[in-house]
Amino acid sequence: MDRNRPETTLFLMQSLDGKISTGDVDDRDQEIDFPKIKGIKEGNYQYYEFLFRTERHALISGKVLAKIGINSREKADDHKDVNQIIIDRKPHLTKKGVKYLIESFKSIYIVTNNKHHPAFEFSNEKGLIIIYYPSHIDLKDLFERLKREYKIERVSIQSGGTLNALFLKLKIIDHISFIIAPCLIGGKDTPTSIDGLAPQTDNDLFNIKALEFKKCEKLEHSYIHLYYDVINDTILEKD
Repeated sequence: MDRNRPETTLFLMQSLDGKISTGDVDDRDQEIDFPKIKGIKEGNYQYYEFLFRTERHALISGKVLAKIGINSREKADDHKDVNQIIIDRKPHLTKKGVKYLIESFKSIYIVTNNKHHPAFEFSNEKGLIIIYYPSHIDLKDLFERLKREYKIERVSIQSGGTLNALFLKLKIIDHISFIIAPCLIGGKDTPTSIDGLAPQTDNDLFNIKALEFKKCEKLEHSYIHLYYDVINDTILEKD
């Protein structure tokens, strides 16, 4: 394990066919749709139980937060024991969304390469840390800074399929914790756990990570919890 960065766990909920959303448009999301569907809604709470048992530093993307309605929330929630690390390039967060996050969490780290990000309007607020990259966000450097400058030892990652693919490619993910919901969603464009470009060449095979099984738990209402260690150094054997 790379000791120059925090230990990481990729944490998410997916359908049995590997989908992490209920469709390929912004109006579709598990958090919105699963509570509507009989046979899925009954055990949906278990995802949140696992979520709040994760490390006290959780990384998520601004895109995911915007999709679940952070920008429209009127009242702060009490997550004062959690520190949120948010990667937000576009930005997807609005001024209202940033204000909600500051009021809801112990501290928030906004990681962006957008000099016009609304977080800069709150730069004097206690509990807000802005990590700014003037060009592109260097993810490997980011995780090294989280440990070196902010003394963060462990991070749970709760991001989308595109970022997850980048994290795997850069060997940033150490463990994977999946909640499997009892459903099949389908749709070739519905986001999956790991998206990004599909492997095409022999060199691309080095981005495929073998997993070492650690634990399987049968949860209530037909939900399953799977836990793996990631073998980050891919070895291709010759014929």
